[in-house]
Amino acid sequence: MSKLARNEGLKVCSFCGKSADTARRLIAGPGVYICDECVIVCKKILDEEDDLLAAEFKEDIPTPKEIKEYLDQYVIGQEQAKKVLSVAVYNHYKRVAMGHKLDPDVEMEKSNILMIGPTGTGKTLLARTLANKLKVPFAIADATTLTEAGYVGEDVENILLKLIQNAG
Repeated sequence: MSKLARNEGLKVCSFCGKSADTARRLIAGPGVYICDECVIVCKKILDEEDDLLAAEFKEDIPTPKEIKEYLDQYVIGQEQAKKVLSVAVYNHYKRVAMGHKLDPDVEMEKSNILMIGPTGTGKTLLARTLANKLKVPFAIADATTLTEAGYVGEDVENILLKLIQNAG
């Protein structure tokens, strides 16, 4: 019907077939049109899909308690670090899950964690175990060997290469 209508010079919604006379508004695309009612229906469908994805994502996010219990199985001591990491990771995933629902004018502040301590205190073990629990790639890089490209040493890009390789 829409091909026939276009040939006759009539503008009709490519989704429901309403003519420009019966639709409140008709939005033109390259060779197609969509009415305001179909736009609303499409928006509802997309919102429902976003809600489903967010719900699935939320179900997959372990609680801080679950994260800490998992870390307790592999890391002895470091109770404060395990608590802080568990909450920080949980909050990070919550921010990611809610990011699409926020007003575009709202800026979500990024948070980072810097683990400092002597050799052998469990910093790497905590990070590796956490990555295991969350099923995310993990790569270790020695920052002391990094140099600008063209100098003796390892390039910064090699860290990204390791992450990509570990992501499989």
